[in-house]
Amino acid sequence: MPSPAHIRPLAESDFPAWLPLWDGYNTFYGRSGPTALPEHITRTTWSRFFDAYEPMHALVAERDGRLLGLVHFLYHRSTTMIGPICYLQDLYTAADARGQGVGRALIEAVYERARQAGSQRVYWQTHETNQTAMRLYDSVADKSGFVVYRKPL
Repeated sequence: MPSPAHIRPLAESDFPAWLPLWDGYNTFYGRSGPTALPEHITRTTWSRFFDAYEPMHALVAERDGRLLGLVHFLYHRSTTMIGPICYLQDLYTAADARGQGVGRALIEAVYERARQAGSQRVYWQTHETNQTAMRLYDSVADKSGFVVYRKPL
């Protein structure tokens, strides 16, 4: 088993190494080729991670100078809790690093950051076909039972 990945905040110098992970994440969810995110969305997302006025945050998993995974999360208000709620929006591990604890380490790092921010809950969504990830998720969190509805506008 390889050495554990080091989890750290994303740095502005990470863009060239972060971008292939971001592209891999988007490809997994069908956003590639003709359905790819426009570059301005990627650039805006990137800039939000470094804007102190934005509630968006990013961590990466690194081993031997190579980024192996990413996690993006944000905080928002709730009508049922006083403290902020943490939404883990994006989680991705490079294909050759899967099964090595990278995803679990990224989730645990978000849990710790959320605790420090006074959050009482971390939650996320995944597609119902993402069975591999769901095996991990079932071991680190509880299913809420809620179903997501959405309407493109």
